[in-house]
This record gives sequence, C-alpha cells and structure tokens, in this order.
Amino acid sequence: MRKVGLRLDFPHLIVVVCAGIYVLALLSDPAAILQPRGMLGILAPSFQASLMFGMTGGGLVYQYGHWWTLITAIYLHGGLLHIFFNMMWVRQLGPLVEELFGPFRLFTIFTVAGIAGFWLSATMGHNATLGASGSIFGLLATAIVYGRRSGSSLFTRQFLQWAGILFVFGLVFPGIDNWAHLGGFVGGYGVASIFVRFTGREGLGAYISAGACLIATAIAFILQLTYVLGTL
Repeated sequence: MRKVGLRLDFPHLIVVVCAGIYVLALLSDPAAILQPRGMLGILAPSFQASLMFGMTGGGLVYQYGHWWTLITAIYLHGGLLHIFFNMMWVRQLGPLVEELFGPFRLFTIFTVAGIAGFWLSATMGHNATLGASGSIFGLLATAIVYGRRSGSSLFTRQFLQWAGILFVFGLVFPGIDNWAHLGGFVGGYGVASIFVRFTGREGLGAYISAGACLIATAIAFILQLTYVLGTL
C-alpha cells in the first residue's frame, strides 16, 4: 500500500486539486479577474465564486449550518500569490511528512489540521476564510513532533523557527487568518502525536483514517454542489 501511495504522490495530488479548483473559481466569474484589489488580490476569484465553491466562516458554519465548508475551504484560494505560496509549502513539507509518516497518515494530518484550523477560525468569529495554510501549519507541527520524538534538537529547532516566522508573517500582513493557522498547528500536533508512536510501515489504522478523510472530503464537495444547485 505504501508503494501505491508513493506512486500517487499525495502532495502532488493536493497541488493539482487546489490548482484545478482555483482555475474553475476564476472561470466561474471571469469579469472579476482583472478588478484591482492590490498585490494580494492578483487574479483573485470573486467573493461570490469563493462562496459558491465552498468558502467557510463563522456565519456559514454556525448560522447556516454549512459544516462541510470546514473541508471544502481547504482547497480554495483567494489569489495567485495565495495559492502559489501555499502550494510551495505543500511541495516543501508534504514529501517530508510523507517520508516520515507515510502517505495515508500525511493525508489524514492534512485534512484534520485544515478542519481544526477553520473550526477555530469560525468559532472566533472569522466570517470569510479559505486556503490550505491551516493544513500547512499542521504539517509543520508534524515535523516538530517527529523531531522531538527522535531527539533531534536541530530538526525540531529548524521547524519551530519556520513556524514562528510564518506566525509573525501572519500578524504583520493584513487579511491573514491567524486563528486558522493556530488551529491547524494544534490539530496537526495532536494527530501527529498519535501517529508518531506508530512510525514505520502503515497499517490498517492508517488506511482507515485516510479513507475516512477522503470520504468526508468527497461528501463535503457533494453537499456544496447540492447546495449551489439548489439555489439556482
């Protein structure tokens, strides 16, 4: 099964899915593409397009009951720079976590961290949010957990520094969902703390957890599609 996972290349699949949805979101409202919105808004899907594809937030989750958007929003992005930097981190951290924990555990961590990040963001009142950064912070936390477990202070320090820099970056620049970053970090740390006890060949538990995350993701997008079609 590990060979199957490696051949599929989960980090690459995540990038492809995110890029595909980003392009579809742009094409769904092409008139909004060239509207001036500043550097971070270059080639940004419109708010309506992001809402249609599954953006999340406190109002959507708690007032309208759109809990599935805690998953769909992981794969959406708000502009060219947003998706570029997030996918760069996925390509940087994904193969490392995949090598240390296995591809199925990687997907579980990515999914749970993203959900945890958006849940905290929604709970703290953030009403419009999207992106894979919560999941990315979960991958950073996973590397830190592994470094602490293996006793490698250099490894741990390196990823703590990266996480610290990204947290500071989020505080300095406007429009960044720091609650999602924090929630993703905590969620990833929690799941990785369980998985790190079973590093090595992935077993039935890893396959079941990843399968559950995959099914939940598919259901989330089906529910979003059903909702959108119902509003037409």
